[in-house]
This record gives sequence, C-alpha cells and structure tokens, in this order.
Amino acid sequence: MSQRILIVDDEEKIRKILAQLLTDESYIVETAGDGEKAMEIMGAFDPDLILMDQKMPGINGIETMVRIKEKHPEKTVIILTAHASIELAVEAIKKGAYDYLSKPFDNEELLIIIHRALEHTRLSGEITVLKKQLQEKYSFRNIIGVSSGMQRVFDQINRVSDTNATVLIQGESGTGKELAAKAIHYHSQRKDKPFIAINCGAIPLNLFESELFGFEKGAFTDAKETKPGKIELAEGGTLFLDEIGELSIDAQVKLLRVLDERKISRIGGRKTLPVDIRFIAATNKNLQQEVDRKNFRLDLFYRLNVVFIAIPPLRERKADIPLLVEHFIEKYNSQMALNIRGVSRSAMECLENYSWPGNIRDLENAIQSAMIQTQGGIINRENLPWRICGYPEKQDETDPEEIGMEAYLKRMSGRIEKEIILRTLDKCENNRSRTAEKLKITRKTLFNKMKEYGLL
Repeated sequence: MSQRILIVDDEEKIRKILAQLLTDESYIVETAGDGEKAMEIMGAFDPDLILMDQKMPGINGIETMVRIKEKHPEKTVIILTAHASIELAVEAIKKGAYDYLSKPFDNEELLIIIHRALEHTRLSGEITVLKKQLQEKYSFRNIIGVSSGMQRVFDQINRVSDTNATVLIQGESGTGKELAAKAIHYHSQRKDKPFIAINCGAIPLNLFESELFGFEKGAFTDAKETKPGKIELAEGGTLFLDEIGELSIDAQVKLLRVLDERKISRIGGRKTLPVDIRFIAATNKNLQQEVDRKNFRLDLFYRLNVVFIAIPPLRERKADIPLLVEHFIEKYNSQMALNIRGVSRSAMECLENYSWPGNIRDLENAIQSAMIQTQGGIINRENLPWRICGYPEKQDETDPEEIGMEAYLKRMSGRIEKEIILRTLDKCENNRSRTAEKLKITRKTLFNKMKEYGLL
C-alpha cells in the first residue's frame, strides 16, 4: 500500500516540484498552501508524513506542527525552510519534528530523509501496537478468576495500580505473582516505561551488586565496558524483585539504601544517579516469619510492605479451575494446532479434587500433557497425568515361585522406585530438575525412569 505524504508550502512552484518528485517515487501526495488548510485536510487525507514549510502566511510551520500533534501525536513531520539557523533547528526538533532541512535542498538527500522518516513512523507504529498488546495481555481484567479470593486480588490491583506505592506480593510458587506484578505495571501511568524483572534467588551474592547497580569499565578484571544495572534499565518504569525472601542480609542492606535514597552508584563509578522507579517485590515465603528468624531485615520488610497482596493457592480457589482449563485448552489448541473441545465430567472432577502443589503452572502443564494424549476431541480421565486421578495399576498377585525370586524382587523394586519418584515430584511441585537433585540422579536418568513407568 502506497504511503501518503502531505506537502505544506505557500509557494505553488515548490508544491508542484515536490508533488511531482514524490509521485514519481510512488507516494500518494496531497498539498496545502498554509497551516490552516493543512489542519483542515488532516483527517480526510491521514498522511504518513508531513513536509512542512516554516515561513508561511498566518501560522508558521512549527506552530502548525504543534497544533497537528496535539490531535495526532503519532504524525511524523519534516520542517523545510529557506532561513536556516541553529536556534530554529533546535526549536523544531524540541517541539516534535523528525528532521529539519534547508532550502534549496538536494532531491536525493530529501528522498533519503523521507525514507528514513517513514521507516521511523512504521517502527513507531509497530512499537505502539506491541505496547498495546502487552497492556491488554497483562491487564488485571485478563487474570482469570471468579473466586472470592481472586476478586479481592483484582480489587487490590485496581486500587494500587495508579499510585506509586511499593507493593509486596505473597503467594506459593506457580500462583501467578509475576502476572499480578505486570498487571499493576501495565495498568499504571508507567505502562509505557520498562518493566524489568530480577530473580533474587537466582543471582549469586558476588554478582548481585553488579547486576542491580551496573558497573563502569575497568571497575574489575572482567569489566571490559560500562554496563547499566537493572535499576537503571527500569528508569521511569517498574523493577520487579522476584523471590525477595532469598536475598542475603548483605544484599538486603544495599537494596534498603536504594529504597531510602532513590539514588544509585555503579560499581567503580564516582557519580550518584537519581532513579525514578516503582518497586514491586514477590515472595513465596512469609516475610514476617523470616524477620522473626533473623533471616530478613525488619526495616526492609517495612519499606516493601506498603501494600500487601496475597494470592491464594489454586486449592483454595477451586471455582476458578473450569475457567483456567478452558483458557489453557484455547491456548494450546492455537499453539499446537489441536482441536480439543473440552473436558469430560469425570476428568473435571479429578482436576477439581486434586491439591495442585504447583498451582496454576502445574494445572497448565497437566492440561497441555492431556491434550497431547487425547485422541478424540474431549479430554477424559485416562488422558490426565496419573498423579492427578490415581494409578490404574492392578495388584500384582504373581507368586515369586512362578517367576523366581530375582524377577519378583526386580518388579517390587520398580514399584517402590516409582512411588519414590512420584512423592518427590509432588514435593518439588513437579519440577524435574529439583526432583533429580533431591534423588541424587541426573535429569536424563529421571526422564528415562519416568518414561519407563509411564509418568510422562
């Protein structure tokens, strides 16, 4: 589709020359002899780019641009003038012009600038669409739940979003703490600024300071170049501190100073940088208990616990399970090109009666697995992972004298091994890496044994 360019110039000769040049380049062109006329035809023509002369009768080019951008802030404008000056160029750029070109101009130079400006417009449009999609995706209205517990969470998110208050979110692993944090951010006035997440439990103590504050080139042996930290990257937006309860006491002191002073210094740096960010922290621990055990600083707890949001575990919000199941079926039908229509009554009973140690993440994995196993369009009880509905395994009444002691012991050993794996998987919230670590076997060995015992 051809791009539209509006030429605004009081000289008819210039308008004709520019119109011919741009038409030859396959652009759709409209012209206006002054700023008032340009504003009149904006809505009907809807240009992708405006070439605006500065000196015109009535309102000048920069004033016209400012008025246009009040109604159409996304429009890209290039200012043209025969009276070039540094002051005028600075004013034009400061008030929103993409570029500034002096008359007489070289045609090739003008076409290059127009091409760059239109590419800028295209990319800006894509970024705007992506930001809107993010905001819609993480709107608190899209967090699924009809239970009373989740309604309270929605109400809290709605109330706190438009403030700058620090928020502490508590909930078990897999309940959706980061989703709640993103909902707060993308529903706030900071939604167009960065949302930066940092997992406090995944960063070694010796790297925490450089990760959070950044460092200057030469600050230490491996500092080959200056690197901003997570706090700097979140400027104007939100810093999400996930698993805050895993921070060491030393790291807590450093974080407390930032919360108090709202200033940082890079490692090896001499400058103090002011920061404007919102802090949201999340934990699966009871921080009050951690304070009592001397594992968490009381002053930091007070700084973080300005607004407290507790997300209930899935076992306490069974009314939400059918909605979540429907959501995951729709999601994986789209992602895996499947055509699963729903869940049988007996399968839904199993899902509603299970304790869900891994919460929503656990349910999502179970539904994805069941959809892959399902032959027809409905997920039945037998399609669900066995840990959810029980194991359809008959009692082995084989006499050891029939198969021999060695074969009998091997069979019984397999049963015990299977039971140990299942119990450990439940304790580790179905996390295979942690399960393998607990059982002191490799992840590959665990996978092979799960496959052997039909646990996948």
